[in-house]
Amino acid sequence: MEIKGAVALVTGANRGLGRQFAAALVERGAAKVYAAARNPESVDLPGVIPLQLDVTDPESIRAAAAVAGDVTLLVNNAGSSTGASALGGSLEDIRLEMDTHYFGTLAVTREFAPILERNGGGAVLNVLSVLSWFTSPQVAAYSAAKSAAWSLTNALRLELAPQKTRVTALHVGYMDTDMAKHVDGPKVDPAFAAGLGIDAVEQGRFEVLVDDLSRNVRAGLAGDLTGLYPSLTA
Repeated sequence: MEIKGAVALVTGANRGLGRQFAAALVERGAAKVYAAARNPESVDLPGVIPLQLDVTDPESIRAAAAVAGDVTLLVNNAGSSTGASALGGSLEDIRLEMDTHYFGTLAVTREFAPILERNGGGAVLNVLSVLSWFTSPQVAAYSAAKSAAWSLTNALRLELAPQKTRVTALHVGYMDTDMAKHVDGPKVDPAFAAGLGIDAVEQGRFEVLVDDLSRNVRAGLAGDLTGLYPSLTA
């Protein structure tokens, strides 16, 4: 789809990758960009329309859809990262991850799908992760939620195709954002990731792998599990 003249809504747009998506969409000539956040007062980006939206709250989602009825591009970016492990993490934290990444993405997309159809089809961009395909105890809850969101993205892609809504998945490793500030090692510039994601939407691509880490892990899925998890051979 053409970004110039599009009407976009970005969830979690007050900081990190979401803020970079909103900024890039404005720069590329989107007619309108709704910068959605739980606290819209935290949105400080010029040229956007702050919009209250909590992806875990159905009433908030419905209210946002009532305001943003002209959307042609939905960017499901809102996220959480509790650091909960499968066995040691609290069930409340684990549920939050699933509510945000899976049920939140599902609820927002269900609410905006009819809007996209009325406006000609448009596109959905789901922000996923290399952790859709790989996990460790420190990110078990997050990885499980992202894996569920990956499966959901594939299902939505098929279900939305008849209304001419293209669904793109973005997979990326660690980015230089608050969410990954505790991580040592190489990190992707979120502005770079946002740019590739928008390029993929314009080109009608189903998937974009932002970095070598995502590409290598994706390729490793075809091999033996010990390739991704060497500790299993110990």
